[in-house]
Parts: sequence; C-alpha cells; structure tokens
Amino acid sequence: MADTNQNAGRPARVRLGMVGGGQGAFIGAVHRIAARMDDQFQLVAGAFSSDPDRGAASAAELGVDPSRSYADFAEMAKREARRKDGIEAVAIVTPNHMHVPVALEFLKRGIHVICDKPLSASLNDARKLVRASKGKDALFVLTHNYTGYPMIRQARAMIEAGELGEIRVVQVEYAQDWLAEPLEETQAVWRTDPEKTGLGGATGDIGTHAYNLASYVTGLRCEALAADLQAFVPGRRVDDNGHVLMRFEGGARGMLWCSQVAAGQENNLRLRVFGTRAGIEWSQEDPNYLRVGALGQPRYRLSRNGAATGPEAGRVSRIPAGHPEGYLEAFANIYAEAARAIIAHRDGSAPDAAVHFPGLQEGLEGMGFVDACVRSSKRNAAWIKPAF
Repeated sequence: MADTNQNAGRPARVRLGMVGGGQGAFIGAVHRIAARMDDQFQLVAGAFSSDPDRGAASAAELGVDPSRSYADFAEMAKREARRKDGIEAVAIVTPNHMHVPVALEFLKRGIHVICDKPLSASLNDARKLVRASKGKDALFVLTHNYTGYPMIRQARAMIEAGELGEIRVVQVEYAQDWLAEPLEETQAVWRTDPEKTGLGGATGDIGTHAYNLASYVTGLRCEALAADLQAFVPGRRVDDNGHVLMRFEGGARGMLWCSQVAAGQENNLRLRVFGTRAGIEWSQEDPNYLRVGALGQPRYRLSRNGAATGPEAGRVSRIPAGHPEGYLEAFANIYAEAARAIIAHRDGSAPDAAVHFPGLQEGLEGMGFVDACVRSSKRNAAWIKPAF
C-alpha cells in the first residue's frame, strides 16, 4: 500500500511491520494506536499470529495487503528485506520467549526493531541479543512506555539539574489485581507460564517497568538487591508479588514492590524520589502532575504544561494544560522518538540530541534485575549483585 497522504516537505512515513498482535491481543492494538498517533508510521505487513487463519483474518481487519500477510516471521523478514518498498521497522508484540528469535531475524537484515518489554524471557537470551546486535546497522527500541510521560521527563530533568540534591531514597511500586484469582484468558495464561513469560512473573511483567522507571528518572544503577517473591495464587508457577530492597550506586537506597494480586488496585505505578534538598512524587493514575516538596518549604504541584515545567515536558506534550494526556500518548511518545531516529537514519543524519528512548542496554538491565530477584528469593532474600 503506497503512502499517499504526504505533505510537501514532510518525510515519508516509516513503513512498519508487526509480528504478533493479531485478533484478541491487547498490546498489539496499543502499539498500532501509538504508531498512528503522530502519523509517522504506516502498517504495511505482518505475521500477526502463529495460527495462519487468524493471522490472515487479522491482516484483513487491519487493511494489510494479503500478499504481505505472512504465516511465519522468518519468511516475513526475508521477503520484506528483498522488497524495494519493504518494511523499515518491525514491531514485536509476541509473548516474551519469542522476542529474541524474532528480533534476530530482522536485525540481521538491517530492519529496525521496536520491541515490547521485557527484552526477553531470560538473561541469557538478552545477552545473546545484545551480542548479535553489535555491528548491525539497525536501531533497537524497547517500549518501556512510562518513560514517555511528560512529567517523568520533567522529573528526570530536575534530577539531572541537581534540584533534588544528592539522591538518598527511591521508592517505586506497581500494583495491580487482575491476577488475584486464577484466570483462563489468553493474556493470563501465557503471562503465568514460565516457558513463555520467563522465570519472573509479576517481576518480569510489571517489576521491570518499575525498575526501569526508577533507573530512568534517577540515572542510578542498582548495585545489589534482596528480593522476597511469592506466588500467592495456588498452583501458580511464577511469582505474582515481590518486595525488593535495593542498594544504588552512590549510596542511595530503594524499595520496589510489584504485585498483580493487590485487591482493589488497577494500574497503580507510583514513584517517589528523595534527595538532600527536595523530593518528588508521581503516579501513573494521575500522570499530568508532579508533586514536589523542598526541604523546609511548602509542597507544590507542577502541571504538565504549567509555566514552571521545562522544555523537555513540553516537547512531548500534544495538547494544552487541563486536557489530560495518558497511557496511549506516553506510548506514542516512544514511537514518535523512534520515528525521528529512524527517519534521521534513513537520511544519513543524526537525530535531534533531545531524542531518546529505551533500548538494548535498558532491556539487558531489566533482565538482570529479574534474574537477580529470582536468585535472591531462592536464597531467602540474600543480597545479590545484578549481572548486567
């Protein structure tokens, strides 16, 4: 399908393929919405399901040319790489255990990869992907979408500028209740199957988001952790709750709680960071505000497009203050940053210095976090140094 809606001087849309994300898949639809929001991508090909009939039906629903609907991702990679109008980037929205084999097929052909988190199902697979990517002329984007929120960008900028002083305490939690009881739906089945999700259940699914957010905002890396993981639902083979103590470089201390059995909690991702001069607090369920408290001063609240917010928050905001932006817009910011980098790569130029997104290193650190949590919990919450 040709890109027919181009404005004069506007770069051609990035030709996008997708692996996974067919009928009934939650995260595939989210990726497609995020890719469309700023009109910089065009979905032209896909291997949407391991079931050929479902894949073909999904392609038809999405308006993808039947000749570019594939039953096998490896065949898709080969054929798209040969086409003059082949895809420039692929979105990987499969269960975790398939991220690495799919990514390898496209990276080795110079096709950019936009991959859902976590990076893989195991630390060994993550390392394999990082090694294989060296020297490849393709970008790798990992959709830790919460880093796309404007007020998270604001918080990061404030810490980089020293407004909080030396960081002392980092508190992050991600609480849900959707797995508080046994479920038979597709999303629940694969996310609680260690063969598909990896050894970390809640730790890999949402704990990696919490860990990434804390590291992204503070710029700190965890040097050691002690984790106590549980599977509260009888018969569950992966953890559904975890408490983690963390020691960060530079002396800061932290605590991370991730749970998918916290009754009454919907999607409560919350971050608090305290330094020698001030502290900040942000909640994903009220994302347009950052609460700030300076030592000895009244607490105050920054709004997403308020006069006090910096240019970084404004750069990734779309609408005026008072009009809420949320999960989909934050996800779209990751896609928008990816598009800017891909278009610059296409043109042989460097992207704007402000453009940034999570990538392989963040993915490797996330898997190192999960691996260390599992090993620590097996040793009665012993202190473990993550293997990054």
